[in-house]
Amino acid sequence: MKRLAFIFCALTALNTFAWERETIWPDGKMPDAQAHQIAAMTDESRKEDFRPDNNRVAYLEWFEAPAPEIRNGACMILISGGSYQNCCDVRLINEWHKELTDKGIQCVNFVYRTPRPVGLPIYQSAWEDAQRAVRLVRSQAAKRGFDPEKIGTISMSAGSHLALLLATSSQTRAYQPIDALDSLDCHINWAIVNAPAYVTTDGETGTPAIRQGYGPDIKLSDCFKFDEKTCPMSLHHGGNDVYTPNGSTMVYRQLRRMRIPAELHLYADAGHGAFGLERGIEFMRQMGYLGTLEPEVRLIERYANDDSRSSVVEEKVWPEGKMPDFQAEQCEPYIEWHFPKELKTKAIQIVYSGGAYSRNDPNSFEAAPVRRYLNEKGMTVVTLKYRSPRPKGMPKHITAWEDLQRTIRIVRSEAADYGLDPDRIGIMGCSAGGHLTLMGATSSKHQSYLPIDNLDKLSCKVQWAVGIYPAYTLTDGLEKSNSGGGNDDSAVLSPEFSFDLDTPPMLFLHGDSDPWAAMNSVKAWEKLRSMGIQCDLHTFATRSHCFQKTASPGTGSYTFMDRIWDFLSKKGFNK
Repeated sequence: MKRLAFIFCALTALNTFAWERETIWPDGKMPDAQAHQIAAMTDESRKEDFRPDNNRVAYLEWFEAPAPEIRNGACMILISGGSYQNCCDVRLINEWHKELTDKGIQCVNFVYRTPRPVGLPIYQSAWEDAQRAVRLVRSQAAKRGFDPEKIGTISMSAGSHLALLLATSSQTRAYQPIDALDSLDCHINWAIVNAPAYVTTDGETGTPAIRQGYGPDIKLSDCFKFDEKTCPMSLHHGGNDVYTPNGSTMVYRQLRRMRIPAELHLYADAGHGAFGLERGIEFMRQMGYLGTLEPEVRLIERYANDDSRSSVVEEKVWPEGKMPDFQAEQCEPYIEWHFPKELKTKAIQIVYSGGAYSRNDPNSFEAAPVRRYLNEKGMTVVTLKYRSPRPKGMPKHITAWEDLQRTIRIVRSEAADYGLDPDRIGIMGCSAGGHLTLMGATSSKHQSYLPIDNLDKLSCKVQWAVGIYPAYTLTDGLEKSNSGGGNDDSAVLSPEFSFDLDTPPMLFLHGDSDPWAAMNSVKAWEKLRSMGIQCDLHTFATRSHCFQKTASPGTGSYTFMDRIWDFLSKKGFNK
């Protein structure tokens, strides 16, 4: 059977499109052919007139080219999941095709052989098909108007396992060459990886992760070689996925060890599914795959005024003469209540900045813009100026932690007077303020100072926390930037975090290239998940400390505050 090319028109529930179908193997040359396998999407294979013998060979479906005026020279290979038993993600393929074509990307659907081969690894025949498919795609770059070194994948589940093989292991031959096409490279240039299955050793034989990716003996499957052609990735995973999100955190960690730019997007309470397509598009934009980045814009200029604030009330944190561990060199702490013009939620967000515990400023780019953003959303914000510089003769964070615990109690005691909910309080800080946020969130049962009055009988438990590039979180960076990037097993969470039973859900936001390493956030996220606490996490490729100070429109560093609102909305904290 010669390579076939047909023109099809198909009407689905979501979209009408035309495509060109192209088989990837010449007649009689497909390796490891097995009689029970077919190559078809499930919407086709389930039709009454489907003929298996006419659908044995893996193929590509070339979608229509993007309009000439928006083409950016990129091509995306779309890869369905289906447990290596079928190719079932018809809806996702249509969604991805439409969204990515509108972004100027040439899309091609890759349909590989299923169900699982007998007597071989569950992925073997699909991997053979995938390497051949990439070579075929690369060979047609000039004909179809894209750059042969701007080929990416977007995938789901078993398809993401397959995409990881393409992304990490292109220098390992899945099959022996059969013709001149096999002299072409089969590496890809980036990957958007949704909910990869079978990634950890407790599920690599084709089951959900038996121990959910936990345990000292659980590692990444050794089928992933992480060779010199391993490409940048954006990894997306639900926190409650039975195909463990720890697989994605392990892949991310290995990419960091290799200094390969990557993003990690983890979604609290979400099961097995594809989440955050827009995050993947932001990743591609940040990496330059969609063209030249727009000039970066200063965050403080985007949120330059308090037009959404109705009033502000300032008060001291401590009664006169009652401040614990007073040191004359430190500033006096105070809070400010910032009330929105239109109150839409009874929740309260406490916000403070970083500054290495040597300084802090509630009107800095780390605090003022998010205060104004949340006021626009109708939320009351309390800003805290905690004591700095660092106290002498004690750990760097102690006096700031005392101030934070007292602040939470003040806010709880006064919330009802302002028509707010004393049991819907969150805390948020950047850098050293992110470390302080972890202290406040994980250690509220741990007393930071002796009670001074009845106010200290109130709980300092919070209902949520947002840690933005938290510093000093792992043992390889307790006083400065992380010496090993937080990637080594020896770098563990700082012992000052109690992770007590009142620890709330958290959102983490971190630059992937931050010397105060993104692994600070990732390892905290892993710890919280092990406790049954579902959290969100987003890292941003190529971005360093203070990723949001300036950012290019359309990137994750530009839209990061929307992740805060998404998290609050999903958890119901901002109702």
